[in-house]
Amino acid sequence: MKFKAFLTDNGVNLLDKRFLQALEKMGKICHLYLTRDHAYFLHNLLNGDGIQCIAQFRKEALFDEYRISSQNDDRISFAIDLSLLHRALHSIISVYTEFSAGDSGVPGGNSAPNRIQIKLVKKLPPHSQQPMPFLTFETKGYKSAVIQDVPISKPLSRSDVLELQAALDMAQDLPQTLIQVPAMQQLQNFVEKMKNVGDVLNVSISKYGDLHLQVSTTLITLGAEFRKLTVIGEQAQSLMEDQNLSAQSRTRIAIQRGDAMTVQVNVKHFFKSLQCQSAKPDCAFYGIAQQGSCLTVVFQFFIPGTHQTDKAISLHCRLPVLDTGSS
Repeated sequence: MKFKAFLTDNGVNLLDKRFLQALEKMGKICHLYLTRDHAYFLHNLLNGDGIQCIAQFRKEALFDEYRISSQNDDRISFAIDLSLLHRALHSIISVYTEFSAGDSGVPGGNSAPNRIQIKLVKKLPPHSQQPMPFLTFETKGYKSAVIQDVPISKPLSRSDVLELQAALDMAQDLPQTLIQVPAMQQLQNFVEKMKNVGDVLNVSISKYGDLHLQVSTTLITLGAEFRKLTVIGEQAQSLMEDQNLSAQSRTRIAIQRGDAMTVQVNVKHFFKSLQCQSAKPDCAFYGIAQQGSCLTVVFQFFIPGTHQTDKAISLHCRLPVLDTGSS
């Protein structure tokens, strides 16, 4: 079982400045899943408890000279502490940046460019008789190589890798209707207020492009509505006679027509999913899976300087529902 690669400058920026801080907010521990073509950061795919979060990168988005081999069809996965990973990466970047800047101005210095290597190793920790697996970063320092070791779990067995892949395949299924929410900061402000009212959030999504959020207690009901948003997938036209109805009435009628779905989710889960904004997506889409099995949030990234989707990067969350709702 072997893995070795060099982080590209783009990969360093994506992980250190954007994705790792967002993924840390989803949960301290995740599975890093490496295949021949992709690297995945996966939260809660095996235990199914809490928010499932799937960050996927084509290997070219993060790495150069990417080499992987294993008896599991060249697939390797292990659990890793994201805070330790981020701290180690940030530390090695500091050395890498300082040395690269200093070395560039030295006449007759080493012309080979400085790089950050990442690889899987087994080492004997202090006061231990048993070698342990680590994900290791290495770069050049002024006098010697600088190494940062991140402890990881024992790599998953073949059966566990197959289970993880099956869960990943299932988690990649998207809802038939997705609506784009452009005002993410406004949405985050609303949900921040809702957290102080109750624990259960009603989320309704219609094929007309309407998103309705509501939290209720015996004393107060607080709601927010976003209307006529961009729809991807199955869509429908709302009727003129519905326009003057209340948001609750429109939603109820749309559900009866089969043009909307509603689910209940934990307010804290919904708010936590919004923390993926730290990864700096360009927009976000919301949808409800078939039979109301989960609420899905898809974050979209553009190729810099364009409005074209960057297919090398993807990030989405699946929020467990408290109630199957109606469809």
